[in-house]
Parts: sequence; structure tokens; C-alpha cells
Amino acid sequence: QVELVQSGGGLVQAGGSVRLSCAASGRTFRSYALGWFRQAPGKEREFAATIDWSGGFTLYADSVKGRFTISRDNAKNTVYLQMNRLKPEDTAVYYCAARLRGPTTSNSYDSWGQGTQVTVSS
Repeated sequence: QVELVQSGGGLVQAGGSVRLSCAASGRTFRSYALGWFRQAPGKEREFAATIDWSGGFTLYADSVKGRFTISRDNAKNTVYLQMNRLKPEDTAVYYCAARLRGPTTSNSYDSWGQGTQVTVSS
């Protein structure tokens, strides 16, 4: 398994942008599909975006499609989530995740980051 360490996030105004990063340990990073999930207060964790090992396939939740972009840099063992045109309803703790099998919208990932708070003020 890989260990995932997240950075980025914080407080941003509605309409603004934030980029989250998730750095992975290990030499097998390029073997993993990666995902971003989020959990708002009082709600269950939900899927946001996923990307395959090559970066050639991505999938987004309808709620973030067209505003968020997932990408990866296999040379840096890092996955990113660029979040634009943020809305107050995007406020949540965001988690990155990795799995050896292909990308999925389900929670069945092998490793998880520690989570990072994103708060969007209106």
C-alpha cells in the first residue's frame, strides 16, 4: 500500500479556487488509480473525482463536473484536485485515496489520506 499525505485547502470565498495536493510514498505509485472524496458535516463521505494510472481516464461526480479537475504527476508521485468556481456547498473535508485496481466511484480504495478542510464562504 501507499501512504498518502495531503496539503492545500483552507478558507476561500465563493467563486474562488483552491488546489489540493496528495503526495504518495512508494515506487509503485503509477500502478494506482486515485480518487478524491469529500465529507460535509453531518453527511456521508461522497465521491468527487477519480483518475486512472495513466491520467488518460477521469470521472467526476455531477456536482463537481466542469468545475473540478483531477490530475496526476507520476514523476512526482502526486495527485491534484483543482477546484474552481467554488460554492458554499463544496465545504467539506476532502480525502484522497488510492487503489491498485481500476478507478471507481465507490469507497473501495486501499489507502486514504488524512483529510483536509475546505471551507467556502458566501
